[in-house]
Amino acid sequence: NVHVHAAGHGMEVAQFEASAVASAPFIAAAGLGVGARILGAVEASFAAAGCNTNLGILLLCAPLAAAAEMPGGATLRDRLRVVLNSFDDSDAVSVFAAIRLANPGGLGTAPDQDIATAPTAGLLEAMGLAAARDRIAAAYVTDYADIFEFGVNVLASAMSHTDDRRLAVTTLHMAYLAYFPDSHITRKHGARMAETVRGGAYALAPAWQPVAQRNTLPKLLEFDAELKQLNVNPGTTADLVVATLFAASMCDALGPRSAP
Repeated sequence: NVHVHAAGHGMEVAQFEASAVASAPFIAAAGLGVGARILGAVEASFAAAGCNTNLGILLLCAPLAAAAEMPGGATLRDRLRVVLNSFDDSDAVSVFAAIRLANPGGLGTAPDQDIATAPTAGLLEAMGLAAARDRIAAAYVTDYADIFEFGVNVLASAMSHTDDRRLAVTTLHMAYLAYFPDSHITRKHGARMAETVRGGAYALAPAWQPVAQRNTLPKLLEFDAELKQLNVNPGTTADLVVATLFAASMCDALGPRSAP
């Protein structure tokens, strides 16, 4: 991926920082529908960065932000379930428009609810149709299972072994990459390449379990450089990492009872 140690895939860290600043007010716009948040954030992000830097992040974080705003003492995941099951027709229209604007690589076409056409189903139903080929779509129909049942636990475990949050985040990234074939890689390069990358990350487990260390970072950076040489970008993994960090921070802000 693109990170502070190396640019890649025609993008630099500064573009991600600019798009984050530009899109944040829309994601955090209290009372705004999820679809409107995503579309506004994508438009602002694209204007700031000049390319698609964070579509997956926005798709995952907007429902989490809406869930965190809900009153009551329910867990964040329980609140999220309410948000995901409360979409209206405008959410699907806005999200389809946002995806068309971002134009993510390797999207292709679909026999039903193709993104190039106006949606005729609700957003959750459309995500369900794409879930088998896209982990972000799958998140919508599993109440963010990857994040709440895997990611936040990996992050907590890593943080229990280090005071360096950056090393914990590196561990989180490698864990996602090692256990879940990246669906962005699958779309662009095929299932075999996605599995090869997953296996490569898993083979490096001694360098990042139970937590990455400063003296093991060169091995991980070497793996990163190899992927960049092949123009292979585990973009969905990066999206899940950011969404996991966002979910964890929301749980911290809401208090212990909000944790899943």
